[in-house]
Amino acid sequence: GPGAMAVAKVPLTKEPVPQTVPASELPMKVCEVALNTGPDSSCGLATAGFRTAKYLPPEWHQSNHGLYHKAFVGCEQSERGRAEAKELAQHAAATAQRAQKDSTAALGQRLQDIHFWKTELQKEIEDLDAETRLLAAQKVRLERALDATQVPYAIATDNLQCRERRQPPDLVSDEVERELLKEAELIRNIQELLKRTLMQACNQMRLNRDHKEICEMDWSDKVETYNIDDECGRYSNQRTNVQFHPNSVKFEESASTPETWAKFSHDNIYRAEREKLASINLRALIDNILHDVSEDLRRQCAAVNEAFAKRCEELDDTKHKLEHNLKNVLKEIADQEANIAALKQAIKDKEAPMKVAQTRLYDRSFRPSVELCRDEAQFRLMSEVEELTASIESLKKKLLESEQSLTNLEDTRMNLEKEIAVKTNSIFIDRQKCMAHRIRYPVVLKLAGY
Repeated sequence: GPGAMAVAKVPLTKEPVPQTVPASELPMKVCEVALNTGPDSSCGLATAGFRTAKYLPPEWHQSNHGLYHKAFVGCEQSERGRAEAKELAQHAAATAQRAQKDSTAALGQRLQDIHFWKTELQKEIEDLDAETRLLAAQKVRLERALDATQVPYAIATDNLQCRERRQPPDLVSDEVERELLKEAELIRNIQELLKRTLMQACNQMRLNRDHKEICEMDWSDKVETYNIDDECGRYSNQRTNVQFHPNSVKFEESASTPETWAKFSHDNIYRAEREKLASINLRALIDNILHDVSEDLRRQCAAVNEAFAKRCEELDDTKHKLEHNLKNVLKEIADQEANIAALKQAIKDKEAPMKVAQTRLYDRSFRPSVELCRDEAQFRLMSEVEELTASIESLKKKLLESEQSLTNLEDTRMNLEKEIAVKTNSIFIDRQKCMAHRIRYPVVLKLAGY
């Protein structure tokens, strides 16, 4: 009846021990009645043959009363016992019900706690996953930017090599050279920086993944536990899939406390958060680095181009001036050559007058005796010869000077032509070779890793 139900509800700590003593017939109890002896006994020898009664009426009544009383007391005790048993059964039923209700409520509360941490972990896993994806995109940008530095470096080194082929007077360590060297150095430094940052990004991505994995393991344990506790919460007395597990009533050696349990997930999330923040900061840093790198390169490239433009302008200007001087020198050479020809002609022209004057003097030396007079004519002729000789001398001297001057002019012309060729070569190198090559310089967006 209800008693049996109530008993079933009480959790047993030990399974009942099976009966080991075999059932058998109990021996009969031997009752020994005391013999009635004494003065008032019915053992009088005289009446021995007739008195069969062992008891007296009062004894008989007493015996009956005793039985009534015993029956009454027995019933009363039994009734009290029944009432107590009923009350005990009811109390046991109520206790069992209340205990089960409390346990179910505790399981429900526990499910809420597990759900809370499970949700927190899930959010952290999703955040880390998204963060790692963003960081991976930044890593790709770094790789692209590193690749994009190849072209500028090749251009800068090529420019420097080309300019080695300028000829001696133009082989100067000018502003262009300084800026080009600065550019090559800058690109090398940038490449180092990008490589270091790439390593940092790879490292951070690995840390992100490690912490995501830790959180995922924690999360899957929570899911498993949630399902177990959820199932436990659904068990009821009507369910058929419950059974006795006497050995389960104990605490495991390795069991955690609610404090250490919560701290475990809290620490996992805290560490994951820390890595997430580090990752976010690293992404911001990469943004800044890529922005600065592309800006620096662009600025340096502009500085080099400006230096080239200035240098080419300077070379053009110098070349024009040299050409102008060459034109003048050439004109002067022509004039000088005409002048020399004229001088030679002038010297030649003095031959006839000299011959005339000298012949006159010669002929007059044959005048006889007193006729050989130092007359005016003689003086005139002699001074004419002197004048002619002097003017021929001065003309010859002038001719020598003019020829020397012509030689000098020719030298100057050669030097000017050589110098113009050198300048033309320099202009060709700087403009056609270097500046034309620099058009291939990548755009800022490419240097920023896009």
